[in-house]
Amino acid sequence: MNVYTKTPHFALYLTSKTIIMKRLVILFCTFCIIFQLNAQDQQTPSPIIFIYDASGSMWGQIDGKTKMQIATDVLSTSVNNLPENQKIGLVAYGHREKGDCKDVEFLVDVATGTRSQINQSLTKIKPLGKTPLAYSATQVIGKLRDAKMKATVILVTDGIESCDGDICEVVKAAKAEGIDFRMHIIGFGLKAGETEQLKCAAEAGDGKYYDAADAGGLGDVLNEATTATVDEPAANFSVYATKNGKAVDAYVRAFKPGTKASINGLRTYGDTTLMYLPPGNYDLEARALENSDVAGITIPNVKIVADQITHQNISFDGGKISVITLNNGEGWDAVVKIFAKGNAKSVAGGRTYGKVDEYEVNPGVYDVEVAALIIEGVATSHKYENVEVKANGNTEVKHNFKSGIAMIGAKSASGLVDAVVKVIEVNTKKNVASGRTYTRETNNPKKFTLNPGTYEVTLVALGDHKGKKETYTLVVKAGETMEKMTTF
Repeated sequence: MNVYTKTPHFALYLTSKTIIMKRLVILFCTFCIIFQLNAQDQQTPSPIIFIYDASGSMWGQIDGKTKMQIATDVLSTSVNNLPENQKIGLVAYGHREKGDCKDVEFLVDVATGTRSQINQSLTKIKPLGKTPLAYSATQVIGKLRDAKMKATVILVTDGIESCDGDICEVVKAAKAEGIDFRMHIIGFGLKAGETEQLKCAAEAGDGKYYDAADAGGLGDVLNEATTATVDEPAANFSVYATKNGKAVDAYVRAFKPGTKASINGLRTYGDTTLMYLPPGNYDLEARALENSDVAGITIPNVKIVADQITHQNISFDGGKISVITLNNGEGWDAVVKIFAKGNAKSVAGGRTYGKVDEYEVNPGVYDVEVAALIIEGVATSHKYENVEVKANGNTEVKHNFKSGIAMIGAKSASGLVDAVVKVIEVNTKKNVASGRTYTRETNNPKKFTLNPGTYEVTLVALGDHKGKKETYTLVVKAGETMEKMTTF
């Protein structure tokens, strides 16, 4: 044995080392436990329970398909997109008894439900009865109470309460009792004025009310509702978007300042909408989803404070450019391109079709380019520079193109001659038009709509007169038609 192992200093070293190792083991075990607990929390999201409308009105049609078909297909797709470990349940009302206000059935148990069970159950539902919204919510909330379970409840309905219940009062009472759930409500094809009670219930249930008009809209809101679960903290940031004083549907995302690290996002659906953001500062990026050329808006350094709701109004106020294109004083079709001043990329554009065409853009200074269709020559387009647009204003851009008509043909003693025609503007030497006369009276002489000016016209014969050529000068005047037949 080494004598040094018996020294007091070495014994003290061993004791200290043992203590340190024990502490490290304890600390490591603690981290493992915390990690496992967090992993379990992350791996086991709270259940989602769908309440499905199987009332008789679901036989109504949208775009040639019944609401039942649309809802079944979309809900099935949404369920299939959920994580593998997501517990799901399905409740339906109105599918067994035509006049029974208590016709509510738990089709798929949330404790053991699978995607395939949900999909199979959906295909077997046949809409029949009433719309007992309040009673359906009461039954689901009762299950949560008995199981001491928290969950996200998503109600899809195409109608309002038909059994004298008040779903908003049911949800309020459950929340006051301390039952932990979040309720989203999706109104599928509802009319204006039918949503008040549903919006009240969704708000009371810490959720959102969504409008869905068709299959695409239903899919969008279901995807959003299934991600805004009860596991998320309560919403603390609200947004309301307008355009020229009217509420608009908009998409808003929050980013860490100066980065593209997205924290959360929402869609307003033309109403005040909420989401959760951790306390701190954020840059908002918003874009209008309705038919508009108004560009997106960035709002920097929006501050979110703990324990209070922050509200943000977003305005997409724009102005309009009214474009009018004429030819010899009459409405004429033209292509329109609108450029932000100093930018080569167009921000808006279209066609006038000979009528007043309006383009809504952000306030600012623009260049507007119009290019006439059909007219050929050296003055078929024009750019108006420094067109100022003010919010809620309307700036008119009007252009009158000029043209005359040249009827150019070829013939011989035996009849019409097929010939290739080339038209060159004399001053610029630019080849502005070309074509063939063929031998049909509907096309020979061939019609050319040209800017006023002097042109050099060359015809080269084909067929029996192949190789023969004729060149002459032609003067075109605005608003006039002239005809020139060449004889070979």
